[in-house]
Amino acid sequence: MRIDGSRLHDRATELVLAYYAAFNRGDREGMLALLADDVVHDLNQGAREHGREAFAAFMARMDRCYREQLRNVVVMATADGTRAAAEYVVHGEYLATDDGLPPARGQRYELPGGAFFGIRDGRIARVSNYYNLQDWLAQVR
Repeated sequence: MRIDGSRLHDRATELVLAYYAAFNRGDREGMLALLADDVVHDLNQGAREHGREAFAAFMARMDRCYREQLRNVVVMATADGTRAAAEYVVHGEYLATDDGLPPARGQRYELPGGAFFGIRDGRIARVSNYYNLQDWLAQVR
């Protein structure tokens, strides 16, 4: 069965929207289920991590240090459904001091962010996140 490009585009868009819906619900298992086993995760201004287990550990750290909701999510995908991009606004609260960052005192922040996705076999194979770290630092200091 041949699937036309618009359908592949729609599937990619729906996959990324489902990923962010799970994020906003705090459904980490739901997020992980959407990832390929060998997912590549590019942290903003940081290292590249490999695998679903590394991603789960990253999310556990994030959940300990931050409470975030992503709003105004807009997703764009290629016609062949292999790549997607998202833009959003992060609304967050800094709960516990993260390694190498300023002390947490419950500071609230709001900043634009974005991500690029690689999609393979109906799963997210790469997530590359971007936001302005200097903007975030100015808001929490």
